[in-house]
Amino acid sequence: MYEDVIVVGAGPVGLMLATELRLAGASPLILERLAEPAPQRKSRGVGPLAFEALERRGLGEKLADHQPERSAEKARDHGSEKQHFAWIHKVDPSLQDEPDRRGALIWQPDLEAILAEYAAELGVPVLREHTVTAIAQDDAGVTVTVETPGGRHERRAAYVVGCDGGRSTIRKLAGFEFPGTPPIMTARQARVEITDPGVLPPSGRTAAGTLIHGPGTIGVFDFSPGQEARDPLTREELQASVRRVAGTDVTITAMSDALRFTDNARQAATYRKGRILLAGDAAHVHSPNGGQGLNLGLIDAVNLGWKLATEIRGEAPPGLLASYTAERHPAGAAVLHNTRAQSALMLPGPHTDALRDIVSDLMDIPEVNRYFGRMLGGLATRYHFPYTTPHAHPLIGHLCPDLTCTIATGDGELRSARLSRYTTTGRFILLAPADHPAIAAAAGWRDRLEVVRATAIDHDHLSAALIRPDGAIAWASAPDQPGDTTLLQTALRTWLGTPTAPPAPAAATVA
Repeated sequence: MYEDVIVVGAGPVGLMLATELRLAGASPLILERLAEPAPQRKSRGVGPLAFEALERRGLGEKLADHQPERSAEKARDHGSEKQHFAWIHKVDPSLQDEPDRRGALIWQPDLEAILAEYAAELGVPVLREHTVTAIAQDDAGVTVTVETPGGRHERRAAYVVGCDGGRSTIRKLAGFEFPGTPPIMTARQARVEITDPGVLPPSGRTAAGTLIHGPGTIGVFDFSPGQEARDPLTREELQASVRRVAGTDVTITAMSDALRFTDNARQAATYRKGRILLAGDAAHVHSPNGGQGLNLGLIDAVNLGWKLATEIRGEAPPGLLASYTAERHPAGAAVLHNTRAQSALMLPGPHTDALRDIVSDLMDIPEVNRYFGRMLGGLATRYHFPYTTPHAHPLIGHLCPDLTCTIATGDGELRSARLSRYTTTGRFILLAPADHPAIAAAAGWRDRLEVVRATAIDHDHLSAALIRPDGAIAWASAPDQPGDTTLLQTALRTWLGTPTAPPAPAAATVA
């Protein structure tokens, strides 16, 4: 049995990666150790970059269906509709540089169900109760040993990607270094029934941590030392933790959807070792504060998918697969950095209380508020491409929003359309007016990209753009400027390789 790619893990990141591979022409197989999808609500939403990635594949409306109910739940549970940094709820969506770029609230099991349905539509096979126990690679591929209800067998693939979570078997078996910092906090949460909820203090900081509770739910951030555990969270453990943090006795009579997590912060030194790669929590673990984990992992998947598929098709230009670690490792490091800061700001004690007061006051300054918004949403992410010059368009390397464009129809009429209408196939997009010199300059690569002739783009700084399948802006020109089409051709060679026909002469006018 030989596959193009074996993806280990059928969570959101594994499913997203497999669908991206399939769109790009590769044949993935997902192996999952669980018999059924996990029911725990590990995450309650995705950030703006992940939401835009899902919109690009036509899944935006399915996520939007969950939004009203989830928004009401979050406001109830958090006591605010604003986003938080270290549970300081002051990050105001209306103050942001791009206020329309927002995430979507959806419980992780619901998101996983949407992605599983999408994967099935694309014909991606998922084999459950398949546990990888050994892995070996050579120059030609990777062999994995799998334990199944029917016994042990081996499977072979050109590549294997571990999307199997923070305790990744693939990462350990392949020997990836995973440096970082140990936890200082343990969080526990569950849906519960409590006989005496009236004895609990209001949600918020206490002398021992942070308490969060609402109708039928409770959670604690517990900073007591020596609490790491690997067994499932029990009612007695949660009850003891609530008592420590709340400072009062409670009796939990029933519990479900129980979760335990820490702020252990570690990151693989590289996301690739030969033919074995990592994505999502397998590549990086951190505190979930700020709700950044799924945003980070899903963008790993869309960054890797088209690159790995291009490598498998034998069409990858030099260095393409290496750019996965080069681009995504800094994004992961940034999230570990800010989540460590959030843990520090949540430590109990008067010194932290004073620091929180100062940070809270700073967040009232609009530009500081925008700084936190950009950081938590990942909107500050910019990839450093090898051909970017100091004079290049400043949006090159950023991830593109779902732009609104004016499109000329065949009968001469003009209509408005979202960019996501043209991205469901996962191809490169050249967005430009019909008379823009970029279209002629890109002629040699027309077999590998889709040209969208937009007479206008609803963005103050764009008249044309080359957009990669993962949404990254690979080249751009400003309004009333043709842009540097020599740089465009360099971008096309970097990401798509040699043209199939000699490209038209480029104009070297710099935007």
